[in-house]
Amino acid sequence: MMYRYIVFDVETPNRYNNRMSAIGIAVIENGAVTEEYFSYVDPQTFFDRFNTQLTGIDKNTVAGAPTFPELWEKIEPIMSSGVLAAHNAVFDLGVLKKCLQAYDIEWKSTVKYCCTVQMGRKVLPGISHKLNVLCEHYGIALDHHKADSDSRACAEILLRYFESGAQEREHIRTFRLV
Repeated sequence: MMYRYIVFDVETPNRYNNRMSAIGIAVIENGAVTEEYFSYVDPQTFFDRFNTQLTGIDKNTVAGAPTFPELWEKIEPIMSSGVLAAHNAVFDLGVLKKCLQAYDIEWKSTVKYCCTVQMGRKVLPGISHKLNVLCEHYGIALDHHKADSDSRACAEILLRYFESGAQEREHIRTFRLV
């Protein structure tokens, strides 16, 4: 594998998907997960009951957690160090974009990314590409809707796709952040 991948997953506090309440990151280098990062995030907004039931995260969980700008200072060097990847990447990238905009943080105008849902449709046609279904298919442990578990599982799926012959260059896209 040629690229360094920054596989990430975010959880959101409400239906607007413009803030994050948690982020998980798994870094892939040389065909293996080499680094992992997790943080709750104080979204500085309200939680919908649906999101709390899905993720188990509420205002008490994030009490004392960093706000997005505080978190960004820590994770920006990681996020800038490779091709971003996520399961249904446009969702996670969209949340990231909205957080950057909401806090007036300048980063890049575009990022390179790949999406394990889009890749899966080519690599494994004919099955569901939901994260839990793919994890079951590959025998990957998953504590679903927990950002650290989801990002690690997505990284493992990405590695399986490459092991089965998926070509990196065919799956890299560009996402516009501004």
